[in-house]
Amino acid sequence: MTTIGNPLDLFRLDGRTVIVTGASSGLGDRFARVLHAVGADVVVAARRADRLSALVDDLPGALAVPADLSLEADRERLVATALDRFGRVDVLVNNAGIGQKMSVEDETLDVFRSAMELNVTALWHLSKLVSPSMIANGGGSIVNVASMLGHVAASPVKQAHYCASKGAVVNLTRELAAQWARKGIRVNALCPGWFRSEMTAGMESDEGSLKFIATMSPMPRMGEEHELDAALLLLAGPGSTFMTGQSVIVDGGWTAR
Repeated sequence: MTTIGNPLDLFRLDGRTVIVTGASSGLGDRFARVLHAVGADVVVAARRADRLSALVDDLPGALAVPADLSLEADRERLVATALDRFGRVDVLVNNAGIGQKMSVEDETLDVFRSAMELNVTALWHLSKLVSPSMIANGGGSIVNVASMLGHVAASPVKQAHYCASKGAVVNLTRELAAQWARKGIRVNALCPGWFRSEMTAGMESDEGSLKFIATMSPMPRMGEEHELDAALLLLAGPGSTFMTGQSVIVDGGWTAR
């Protein structure tokens, strides 16, 4: 019989370097804190330098890299800085993203293009940039933060650009996983439902929004920030070494309807 060690070690990331994008608020801030708590060397990136500075003050040894990840040069600088500081990248959490509520009639080409650039192109580019380090060090894990709205329509909440970009992330995750599986890189998507974030600001206190969620969701509430922790640690760490190309949907049963 195979000896079983401490199962909690499957969620440890001691000695591993992790990049978390979109870390200046909401889910990204939480992700950085959780990954640091299990031993990772954490590199956090976002546009708001003051918020990143406050975050790394709470995370000894963490590195803040202010960056606009819609820009190619900033993406390259982020990865180069992480490699210069830690010598490797083992985990990439592609969390940065944008979206807003509007009808197709009100969407502009600039809105659509901006969403695709940050939510899809930047994610692809960052994954490509970290892959040589992961391959050289025997493998790694890429966690793409998509959305349950990459699997179902958002309507009556209208945001076609967001749904299109997150649907692209879900299938890009599959393709990258298939291409890199034999090189040791696992690529999976974490797909939250309605959680508190800057993009959902106000929903948690708006009577109409809460009634909408309570009516439509089998679990009639928004998710709490800690309810993504276990899924994140599963995908990022050694507990999912035979898992790639998958979407883990944490949505209170929304997409099960």
